[in-house]
Amino acid sequence: MTTEESAGTGCPFTGGAPAQLREPVGAPAVQPSEGSPPGTTAYAHYARMDSLLELQHPLSAADTEPGFIIMSQVKELLFKLLHTEFSTARDQLRKDQLDDALWTLRRSARVQQVLLVSWETFSVLSPVEFAEFRDVLGSASGFQSAGYRRLEFLLGNKNPGMVEPHRGSVSYHEVLNQLHEPSLYDEALALLARRGLLPEDEDPARDAARPYRAGEEVEAAWRVVYRDPVRHRDLHLLAEALMDTADQFARWRYTHLVTVQRMLGAKPGTGGTDGVSWLARISEHRFFPELWSVRSAL
Repeated sequence: MTTEESAGTGCPFTGGAPAQLREPVGAPAVQPSEGSPPGTTAYAHYARMDSLLELQHPLSAADTEPGFIIMSQVKELLFKLLHTEFSTARDQLRKDQLDDALWTLRRSARVQQVLLVSWETFSVLSPVEFAEFRDVLGSASGFQSAGYRRLEFLLGNKNPGMVEPHRGSVSYHEVLNQLHEPSLYDEALALLARRGLLPEDEDPARDAARPYRAGEEVEAAWRVVYRDPVRHRDLHLLAEALMDTADQFARWRYTHLVTVQRMLGAKPGTGGTDGVSWLARISEHRFFPELWSVRSAL
């Protein structure tokens, strides 16, 4: 293709973008907005981009280690965003703002999709490529992620023993406090009780660090909702939104398992776990179990 022909296609990769899409000649330099320090732009200052982009420090010469670090950081940012969204939805349920909670869970579902896709960048690492920098990880492991542990607790998977890996870290108290806060599922069940579908909790002062309220009466309450979705339309929508959340996390765990199998085989995990065997066990866990078991009774 000649230069003239490529120019007519408007292809941005050949330098032939239409005139109306080209950068204007002599465009003024971007100036810092009021309050932005010299040497940066308003965009970089607002989102602290300069600081963010300085946080990658590979410890090996492996070409693939920068990507591993960056995507690990991306996942932690997504954990933080999900924590914000799920906390908001929980608080909205507590205030009987169910429509608002459903909209918040709609947003969180999109974040979960991005989080799930993030495994794709790890799955293409060959065992040889990962081995080039695995030793520099030492005992570092995603098992130690305070952000992910807080998500587990926030959604209702409470296990006091899982606080211990964070003892001595700056995030210890955040993880511990999350253990003692009501979960998203706690507030969903409290809403069912206020609607008269679930008996009031016999232990209203129950320590939130204990596992959420469970049992046949909880499944029975959800069964009422599912058997008359027109009458209980908003609760039916809530049940399915919670199932979307649980479904995405189940996929996340399974994809984690398969990715580690692909990179490590049956080798032990860097964080002291038994690797694939441990991941296989936790991949069987389901958030909001009564929403899963009720399906067998419909």
